[in-house]
Amino acid sequence: MTFTSPAATAAPTPTAPAPAPTPAAAPDLAAPPRLDADFYGFQDVLTPREQRAALAVREFMEREVRPLADDYWERAECPVHLFKPFAELGTVGAAWSETAGFETSAVFRGWVGMELARVDSSFCTFIGVSSGLAMSSIGLGGSPEQRAQWLPPMARGDLIGAFGLTEPLSGSDTAKGLRTTATRHGDTWVLNGAKRWIGNATFADVVVIWAKDTADDQVKGFLVRKGAPGFTATKIERKQSLRIVQNADIVLDGVEVAEADRLQGIDSFKDVAKVLRVTRDGVAWQSLGTMIGAYEAAVAYTKEREQFGNPIASYQLVQDKLATALANVTASLAVCVRVSQLQDAGTQRDAHAAMAKSFVTTRMRETVALCREVCGGNGITLDAGVARYFADAEAVYTFEGTRDMNNLIVGREITGHAAFV
Repeated sequence: MTFTSPAATAAPTPTAPAPAPTPAAAPDLAAPPRLDADFYGFQDVLTPREQRAALAVREFMEREVRPLADDYWERAECPVHLFKPFAELGTVGAAWSETAGFETSAVFRGWVGMELARVDSSFCTFIGVSSGLAMSSIGLGGSPEQRAQWLPPMARGDLIGAFGLTEPLSGSDTAKGLRTTATRHGDTWVLNGAKRWIGNATFADVVVIWAKDTADDQVKGFLVRKGAPGFTATKIERKQSLRIVQNADIVLDGVEVAEADRLQGIDSFKDVAKVLRVTRDGVAWQSLGTMIGAYEAAVAYTKEREQFGNPIASYQLVQDKLATALANVTASLAVCVRVSQLQDAGTQRDAHAAMAKSFVTTRMRETVALCREVCGGNGITLDAGVARYFADAEAVYTFEGTRDMNNLIVGREITGHAAFV
């Protein structure tokens, strides 16, 4: 079928908070099965309940997403119909008191992202844009009333969110280079500008738009509902990475937003940075899942593929590449676990999250290349199981701050000097 964005109608008015979804029942196992790629047993950092909830996510991804991932990726379509069934597992919105089914750690929430990306990095992005970027914007920047109004229906999968920060002429320099404007007229704000690479924007019920207040030149956040006059979202075509994700170019032409839909806790870009710090961890975990998926596919392929009368897994050069890939996975898993533990402890700094994103995405890029290489010519086909991870890694490597920008954040921490310009 051809994916068609839902008709542009006004988003349903969010209702009063309802009980958060309860995590789906998982097998009553004292120790759920561990991934082979979890070589040092980091799963044990999770509580038994977290392990069971993570296993339920793994089983959902294997059952519902893996069978269709290659086909949807090839057609550049998004299985939007799976959002609500996934939300019923109870892990969407696990970070917020209004929507948490049970107390969770940042390590668990990262682990869930890893389980998603291990099967399909595009699906991880699709879920993460709504449950990570959009919900975190409301969770960190919304008033108590806004949190109660929006977070529960988003956690239930009744509403899907998007996050509009990047612009056609502003990426790494969004802190100072944001061109989208917001002008207040009484209790109404008027937004004008453009956004680019906005995932979910073609079908989202609400898009968090970041714009500069023309009165004080500070960045503010706005909840733009589906169907708002003057808002258009056009799908970006011909992508060769994360093809399932419906990225869009957005045009805001005199879009009116009520003061009640301005995020009340956002007063400057420093507040936006708080959201990015949390979600940058998520990109590190997503990168980890992407390389695990490629590694698992490569191991399976090399055990089946024969050359010179033996499985290629029996040859030294192949084993060397697989060992390097597993070492990259293991080191990256250690970084992801620790940076999330710092988040739980309230001691995580921007440089911590930046280093995690930079390091893990770099290791991911190397790992997916090694995994594609051991599959030979077949490695460029979807049938061998590695090509999709190899292609998707390029987008994950870039978004949420390039390697260079994240390293400069770390460099500022080391030297005390900002070298951004």
